[in-house]
Amino acid sequence: MNWLSGWLDRFRPDSKPRLSDEQQQRLRHWQALPAHDWQQDSRSTRYLVVDVEASGLQIRRDHLISIGAVALDRGVINPADAFETVLRQDTVSSTENILIHGISGSEQREGLEPAEALLRFLEYSGRTPLVAYHAYFDQAMIAQAMRRFLGIRYQPKWLDLAWLMPALFPDRYCNTVALDEWLDTFGIENFQRHNAISDCLATAQLLQVALQRAAERGIDTPQALAASESLRRRNSW
Repeated sequence: MNWLSGWLDRFRPDSKPRLSDEQQQRLRHWQALPAHDWQQDSRSTRYLVVDVEASGLQIRRDHLISIGAVALDRGVINPADAFETVLRQDTVSSTENILIHGISGSEQREGLEPAEALLRFLEYSGRTPLVAYHAYFDQAMIAQAMRRFLGIRYQPKWLDLAWLMPALFPDRYCNTVALDEWLDTFGIENFQRHNAISDCLATAQLLQVALQRAAERGIDTPQALAASESLRRRNSW
């Protein structure tokens, strides 16, 4: 993750973000949580599928607008175990951008104070393994916001289904395939594209497919999944 550390240094705040005593206490509590055991059997693991919406696709220029997440716990999706927040924006994103994610200007202006929104995400996610499709974007946007508003270097481990799926289904597609193609292949419906929770629910179903396939191949821990993803990346270079 050295590339992310160096990249984040570009966004080091000139002064430490101002957090209330209560917020600092909550942040310290999260920092004290033990790391997740990535050798734990996937059948006993809580995975968190994450999706973000941003003001655009330029990581260095754009900023985080919302975070959505849905848990896959012991192989089961529980819609009640979900998270969604909109970070308050001083300047709302463009009309073209709003038409994509559907978060209106008023919703952006009335969102949660960013530090509070991010703390709530940390409290919800804990140290749970995080999963996304093309995770680098979600990872970078969240990490940038964490550095700016909480003053922390946020570098949890992620699993990226964009690499893991072709590792598990090498006869289907390559790693350049869009998420929608995988969803169509397995008959998974996304009811509202570019809505964070809807995207997460669809991606969580794809994760279920991945975990079932992995189990058939004896890949039964988050660490083994990460190793399969890493091997796919290396073989694609």
